[in-house]
Amino acid sequence: MKIDICEVGPRDGLQNEPGQLTPKVRAEFVDRLSTTGLPRVEIASFVHPGRVPQMAGAEEVCAAVTPVAGVDHAALVLNERGYTRLAETGCVEARLAFCVTETFNRRNQGRDVEQSIAEAAAIVEAAHADGRRASVTLAASFGCPFEGVVDPGRVLAIAERVVAAGADELVFADTIGVGVPRQVTRLLTGAAGFGVPLGLHLHNTRNTGYANAYAALEAGVSVLDCSIAGIGGCPFAPKATGNIATEDLVYLLEGQGVETGVDLDALLSVAEWITEVLGRPLPGQLLRAGRFPVPVC
Repeated sequence: MKIDICEVGPRDGLQNEPGQLTPKVRAEFVDRLSTTGLPRVEIASFVHPGRVPQMAGAEEVCAAVTPVAGVDHAALVLNERGYTRLAETGCVEARLAFCVTETFNRRNQGRDVEQSIAEAAAIVEAAHADGRRASVTLAASFGCPFEGVVDPGRVLAIAERVVAAGADELVFADTIGVGVPRQVTRLLTGAAGFGVPLGLHLHNTRNTGYANAYAALEAGVSVLDCSIAGIGGCPFAPKATGNIATEDLVYLLEGQGVETGVDLDALLSVAEWITEVLGRPLPGQLLRAGRFPVPVC
């Protein structure tokens, strides 16, 4: 079995930080991650800097990163304006995200869900015309901070429309970290017939992130998002905390005999570096506890 790991630390990981790193430091962060064997790194977000100041200077980051063979640099866009900015960079993948609930989507993106679905279709078309991949993330697929529990039928209905619009990949996001394994199984099983690779974007807010990742393995997931050292969160979701930690996830996957192509020691080195840069202990556990030999079963 092989799973693609998509590292989101330079984007989702940093967007909830109280301080701001310069584009130069963020580009160095990307470059360090790009030497670990990770196949995909989400390097920036093309959002208005007034809304998310931590992502200011996205173009500068994209211009400063070093291309690495075998590593795809992706960036997040929330609307067509964002994609227009991304289109001027070397990013080979556009990752579009919107929320599946009306209240959260209006707060996060200033649109209703129908408008976001239509805009997603337009961005997918533009990305394909430019020779880029287009991945679509459905935020709050497991629960909404404003509307509570989300009907999986609603999520799958939106997902089917996004796929019909041409999305190359579909990612279900547990934006506020409320999901449990049976929800993971329900969504991945329900979308299995859509004909595109399926992914999960997991947060560990309530300590279920790794259990959800394991359930996703059993349900045939293709890609898992994670963030080095467990940094991250959503500025527009109250009490949202970090993503599952990349190095912790890779440790779990290696122990299960899943191929990732990622150098765990190199990841730990990057986790140490970003801990020093941010100047505080970070949520990742492997960095604290250390590696342990993988058992022979």
